[in-house]
Amino acid sequence: MTAKRRPAILVLEDGRTFHGEAYGSVGETFGEAVFNTGMTGYQETLTDPSYHRQVVVQTAPHIGNTGVNGEDDESSRIWVAGYVVRDPARISSNWRATGSLADRLAAEGVVGISGVDTRALTRHLRDRGAMRVGISSVDDDPRALLERVRRSPQMVGADLSAEVTTAEPYVVQAQGEHRFTVAALDLGIKRNVPRRLAARGVTTHVLPATASIEDLLATGADAVFFSPGPGDPATADGPVALAREVLTRRIPLFGICFGSQILGRALGFGTYKLGYGHRGINQPVLDRVTGKVEVTSHNHGFAVQVPGAQVGAVVPDQVIDTEFGGVQVSHVCLNDNVVEGLRAMDVPAFTVQYHPEAAAGPHDADYLFDRFAELIEGGVARDPNHSEGGKNA
Repeated sequence: MTAKRRPAILVLEDGRTFHGEAYGSVGETFGEAVFNTGMTGYQETLTDPSYHRQVVVQTAPHIGNTGVNGEDDESSRIWVAGYVVRDPARISSNWRATGSLADRLAAEGVVGISGVDTRALTRHLRDRGAMRVGISSVDDDPRALLERVRRSPQMVGADLSAEVTTAEPYVVQAQGEHRFTVAALDLGIKRNVPRRLAARGVTTHVLPATASIEDLLATGADAVFFSPGPGDPATADGPVALAREVLTRRIPLFGICFGSQILGRALGFGTYKLGYGHRGINQPVLDRVTGKVEVTSHNHGFAVQVPGAQVGAVVPDQVIDTEFGGVQVSHVCLNDNVVEGLRAMDVPAFTVQYHPEAAAGPHDADYLFDRFAELIEGGVARDPNHSEGGKNA
């Protein structure tokens, strides 16, 4: 018979309280409560820097079945502020497993709670929106915990890139023959991004979020990549200014998720916070360039607001005039009409709000890395200096 775990409570900032048992580390934690609908990939979710300062609710009822391993991490550590599951696995069973999820959470000090009705919690967040939350397995007083929840920081206005970025630049070499060099601004990059680029012959120089245009150019990069990451894009003035420099110099640029929001701001568009965000691996997105619908992986709580489009309404399929020329909304979410991609017509730049690098899937949007390689190739073909060491050497 399984021993009963230590009691724990979860309190949302509107006072809704859930009781359960401690899972992972015993203690207390605070963050923004969000839910992830993915049936697989919990290890990738936990180690995604974009979840920094968020308490993740897993809607899949059974978590931890395949344990954890040394290959599937998307960064060097677990980033979630807290973890909420319904039925954690009592044992893990997978040929790749090197340990249990519960032990990994405890080892990294991640406070979690299990035995929670995650369906009821998710429905509450869908109705009321993402909000602050606290989990405690050291204090069973909901009122006292609620006071601390309401004193905790909000996600709106949070500038978090500096907390997740690399301390020092590093390089991920191309696989096989080297074709291009990309400078990637690390705003919370996942390991699978440079892997997908490496598979296409791209060597990636990953740079801190504070990198300057001179730092980018010093790599001899043929193109620039703006990574995913956590926080409110309205606070990212430094990366926005850098994106404008890249656009002005007509260096090919590709951005994902937070990077898409950065480009949107650089083009003069606004951003706003979604009610409860997109987090999962089954979001349908229309690629307006090909007319295809893709099943895609998402993790974003903010989105780009383009001129002439009301939140929740169908985004007009038209060219938008900006300082850098015409821009089109290239991708839209078919669930709620959120802008999921931008394509510049007069400068070499495009972005998507979701995750084509998705591990553990789906891989419908992996072709976007081919589209990036083609964009770079077009720029290199027009640049007589490429043979001297890179587009901007």
